[in-house]
Amino acid sequence: MQATVRRRVADLLEMIKFSHTVFALPFALTGMVLAAGGVPSAGTVLWIVVAMVGARTAAMAWNRLADLHIDARNPRTAERHLPAGRVRRREAWVLVLGGVALLELAAWALNPLCLRLSPLALAVIFLYPYTKRFTWLCHYLLGIALAAAPLGAWIAVTGSWSWRIVPLGVAVLVWVAGFDILYALQDLEFDRAEGLHSVPQRWGRGRALRAAARLHLVLVALLLLQIPLFGLGWWYGLGVLAVAALLLYEHALVTPYDLSRLDAAFFTMNGVISVVVFVATLLDVLL
Repeated sequence: MQATVRRRVADLLEMIKFSHTVFALPFALTGMVLAAGGVPSAGTVLWIVVAMVGARTAAMAWNRLADLHIDARNPRTAERHLPAGRVRRREAWVLVLGGVALLELAAWALNPLCLRLSPLALAVIFLYPYTKRFTWLCHYLLGIALAAAPLGAWIAVTGSWSWRIVPLGVAVLVWVAGFDILYALQDLEFDRAEGLHSVPQRWGRGRALRAAARLHLVLVALLLLQIPLFGLGWWYGLGVLAVAALLLYEHALVTPYDLSRLDAAFFTMNGVISVVVFVATLLDVLL
């Protein structure tokens, strides 16, 4: 019985790629540290983490439900948990509703502005999976969804809005859009056959790779902009240099004719990049 429960929980967490929460959470924590000028109260940190986990759980489960029939037709995704029958639709719905409940609870616990803005975050989350059905700008809407991480964390700490945090939000937007364009290279032929939209489907592999590279150049520029905006110093600057090196390595792994190392580029490098930005920011602010 216990083994069965553990297996079901493991399947559910794997379906939503729970371990990949590392992509967005460090940027939320970066926004938090910049807003507080250090580390805020334990309660604030806790509720920001709860909000992030809830939002991402709802987003990923909803994405899997929305794309169920598409995933079933795609050879690359046909063995995902929902199309393969390892997770039932009602279980995925429990994750969606549970994630929404966690986000709303955290927003309520943080401050009134977080609570008022939470429906906007949910609207973006629930719209995103459908955008590839009608526009190649889908990568950018995913970027907007994750850009809410530092923006929301700033509001969670301060209870107010500030344009100072917007460049970091835009940095997350272009970072996510760039790596999502790379990820979409895997489904180029399938997307064309199904009438789905993406930058690779519209422009081809070579131009898609160049578009992703330009977006990541903008990312580095926006990360450097944080130095004068928040008075950051050497620790943070070294972190940005490390991010630039990681991005160069990521793009070196993928060519128009060789996508075999794309998983390493997508999952490993981008997880490391977000952690590096947070650690460098935290060290700079504290030291």
